[in-house]
Amino acid sequence: MGSYQFDWSVILTGQYHEWLVSGLYVTIQLSLVSIALSFLLGLIIAMMRMSTVAPIRWFAVGYLEFFRNTPLLIQLFFWYFGSYKILPEAVNNWLNSQNYEFAAAVIGLTIYTSAFIAEDIRSGVRSIPKEQMEAARSSGFSYVRSMQYIILPQAVRLTIPPLISQFLNLTKNSSLAMTIGVAELTYQARQVESYTFKGFEAFTAATLVYLILSIVITALVTWYDKKVLSPMGMK
Repeated sequence: MGSYQFDWSVILTGQYHEWLVSGLYVTIQLSLVSIALSFLLGLIIAMMRMSTVAPIRWFAVGYLEFFRNTPLLIQLFFWYFGSYKILPEAVNNWLNSQNYEFAAAVIGLTIYTSAFIAEDIRSGVRSIPKEQMEAARSSGFSYVRSMQYIILPQAVRLTIPPLISQFLNLTKNSSLAMTIGVAELTYQARQVESYTFKGFEAFTAATLVYLILSIVITALVTWYDKKVLSPMGMK
């Protein structure tokens, strides 16, 4: 180790720098798409979990228990190697016409993370005093309208801290997509190491980039909380 010659120019210029930049772009794209979809799906599952219709509630419970208690890596392998067995042929054909590895990673990350987001949102909804729902219903709002305009905005506001954690976890978990061939940041850092034997430089750069991404995500969600949600009167 004492004879190791550091060469930071490997990751700062040239082809290998371009590899890392390309991997960063894929990581950002994968994370943003999965964050948006997992939040929407988590919101839907949370509503299903609180449904008064038993079959819908049972489905949501099964969904949460299954996807929260199985490893993400196994789920990624399933969607990459076995999803064609359960998805409609038209969907498989469309996925095959796209970047299949990327699509499988989005599906796996979205479904896995949505199960945790759903529970965070459900906890936020349960923390809202039930009198607010009763007041909304007595004012003529339907259950759906009451949830849409009264309960959910407050619940989302309360779940900002755990949502930040879930979004950060998703961004870091995106590194597992390298196992199914997605050329994201970790994949490209591994490629640089394989070609140059400069693993310290490559993975130090990847580590710093993930740290910066985490700080940016935290700042953006916090800004949204303060500038968008707070002015709506949900303090």
